[in-house]
Amino acid sequence: MSSTGEVATPSLRAIGAAVDVYKKVFTRPSNSHPVRHTGFDLDLTVESVRTEATDVVGLTLTHPGGEALPSWRPGSHIDVFLESGKQRQYSLCGDPRDRHRYRIAVRRIADGDGGSREMHTLRAGDRLRIRGPRNAFTFVETAPSYLFVAAGIGITPILPMARAAGARGRLVYLGRSRDTMPFLDEVPDHTEIRPDDEVGTSDIAALLATAAPGAAVYVCGPPPVLDLTQRTLFALNPTASLHTELFSARPVTDGQEFELVLASSGESVRVGATETALAALRRIRPDVVYSCRQGFCGTCKTRVLAGEIEHRDRLLTPGERPDHLLTCVSRSTGGALTLDL
Repeated sequence: MSSTGEVATPSLRAIGAAVDVYKKVFTRPSNSHPVRHTGFDLDLTVESVRTEATDVVGLTLTHPGGEALPSWRPGSHIDVFLESGKQRQYSLCGDPRDRHRYRIAVRRIADGDGGSREMHTLRAGDRLRIRGPRNAFTFVETAPSYLFVAAGIGITPILPMARAAGARGRLVYLGRSRDTMPFLDEVPDHTEIRPDDEVGTSDIAALLATAAPGAAVYVCGPPPVLDLTQRTLFALNPTASLHTELFSARPVTDGQEFELVLASSGESVRVGATETALAALRRIRPDVVYSCRQGFCGTCKTRVLAGEIEHRDRLLTPGERPDHLLTCVSRSTGGALTLDL
């Protein structure tokens, strides 16, 4: 039976069988096993800074000697190391065929932790250390069709994908208003642009229902958009494959309070039921390193000397799990955790 309750035709059954093979061979949940690449540390020059939308700047980076940069595929990102010591990740949103330039876009978060504000102070001629590119949001080139849903700054990894998909792809671009939506002048001609102040809040489930049987569905945006997509897509389209990337940390759910103890100093801090270990740790160690805050980059990996860990990450290997945690998402099962800090 199809999702509408109608009997599947022989042609639909054939499509479903073909797509099952395609999904097994070519797809997996994005970020389930992100590339753990430690090479490609480069010092690049900011070639240009351009305002792309309200509170969004685009930065073009080049090699100071004019050398070719490491190749990348749609969905890739780079790690950026800031003067303050902060490390952040930004999707590459330029042209993968241009081996001499990387382009990223950064939305300024006024009440954030300062990383985006620091990025907005960069000017042409400044130097910036990066690592990568890495890809944890793989673009599957062999899908029969594509539906791309980009919300706000989520357009950055989606834009190169939509270009690569060509006529097989359909891009729906959501935002609060046109002035907040970067790269409107670069999206494919057939893109559906849906600012809330013009068309109202989009019905995500209705959008997902328009994906063709067997489509690769790519969604990038805030947690509510991703959560709704994950809850509804496969009921609407069982033969689709889903690929997602999150642009902000998820709220803590089902947490309980516990204590963090720093072995080197004996300091301790209480982790609230609705906050991450990283947030609590930063109250006493504001210089502690982190990046994605979603449990897949590994920047905040910390050795645990005592205590039972509740793992909520997507990265650590079975061998690392007994005595390491990612402070941005993982927690204690209840008792204190002593960290090798």
